[in-house]
Amino acid sequence: MKVIFDIKHLYYLPQYLPVIEALNQLNIKCNCLIHHQELPIEAYKPYLTKNKLSYSFIQNDDEARKYYLSEKPDWIIFGNSFDELNEINKYSKTVLMQHGIGPKSCYYEVSKSDITYRFVEGEHRLERLKKMFPNKSFINTGYAKLDPIINKTVDEINLDSLGLDSSKPSILYAPTFYPSSIECLSKDFPSLFANYNLLIKPHFFSFIKKRYAKQRKMIEHWKSYENVHVVDITNISIIPYLNIADLLISDASSTLFEFTALDKPAIWCDFYHVRWSYRGIFKWRLKKRLDDDLKYFAKVAQRVSNEIELIEQANKHCLSPDLKQRERNEMTELLTGKIDGKCSQRIVQFITKGEI
Repeated sequence: MKVIFDIKHLYYLPQYLPVIEALNQLNIKCNCLIHHQELPIEAYKPYLTKNKLSYSFIQNDDEARKYYLSEKPDWIIFGNSFDELNEINKYSKTVLMQHGIGPKSCYYEVSKSDITYRFVEGEHRLERLKKMFPNKSFINTGYAKLDPIINKTVDEINLDSLGLDSSKPSILYAPTFYPSSIECLSKDFPSLFANYNLLIKPHFFSFIKKRYAKQRKMIEHWKSYENVHVVDITNISIIPYLNIADLLISDASSTLFEFTALDKPAIWCDFYHVRWSYRGIFKWRLKKRLDDDLKYFAKVAQRVSNEIELIEQANKHCLSPDLKQRERNEMTELLTGKIDGKCSQRIVQFITKGEI
C-alpha cells in the first residue's frame, strides 16, 4: 500500500504526522508531496529530516494531478479542498483531513471538493456536514493532531534553554493571520505579563505574506522583552507549546478548540484588526469568512473585548484554571471529538480496512 499526503502549506504537517507514524509502524509507505512554498527549503528541511519524512516537490495543483496519475497511490490525503479529481478517483482513494478545526466558514465549504471521503472531529461537525452534503462520506475519527500530547510522545521544551524563567507560569499567545488581534495590542504588551513567560507562536502566514508586514514588525518588537520567546517559523508544530503552556490567548483560531480540549484555560480575544474592504458596507465579507461556530469560543474560553479585559481575565484564569472546566469538557467531545490518543489509529484502521 502507498499513501501520499498532499502538503499545500507546511503547517498541515503536524496534523498528518501522527497518522504517518502509525502507518509507518505497519510498514506502509508514505510520501509527502510538498507544493511550492514562499520559504527556502533550507528553512524547513531540518523539520522534515527530524521527522524522517519521505517527500517530493511540485509547483502547483496541475503538477500534483499529473504526479498522482503517474504514481497511482492507494490513498491521497488532502488538508484542504482539491478539485478536478475525477480521473484520479478512478485509481486512488481520496480523503480530506482538514488542517484545522476553527470557526471559519471554509471548514465546511471545502467539502464541495471532489474528494471522496472526509475524516471529521466530533458529532456536531459530523451531523452538520451530513446535512450540508448528504451524498458525501464522512468518518468520525477525532482530531489526530493532539495524539502526541495525550500519548506523551511530544518533544519536551526546556523553558530555561529558551531564556525564560521555569519558575513562572507560561502563557501561549497564538493568533491567526486574519482577522487577527496582533495589530490591536499595544507595543508594550509583553510588559503587561511580566509575571509570566510569554510564548508567541504566530500563524505561518504572518511570517511569509507581504500584507502582514505590520504583524511581523510588532512581533519583532515584542521579541526584545526578556519574558518573551517568539517561536521561529522553522518550528512548524505548535504541539510542544500547547503541551507546556498553562494558558492560551488566541483569536479566530482553531487553536482555542485544540488547547481547551486538553482541559486547560484559554482567553478568546474577540477584537480584531479588520481591513477596510471588510468594514462598513463590506462587513458581510467578514461575516461570510467566519462561521456560526465562532459562538462556541465563548463556551470553551473566556471572551474579552479589549486589552484591559485580556490582562484581567488572563490573571484570573491562571489563578483558577478550573473556572470553565465543565463547559470545556462538554464542548470538546462535541467539536473536537474523542481525546483518547487513538484518533490516528482510527484513521489508519479506515485506510487499511475500510472501517473503524
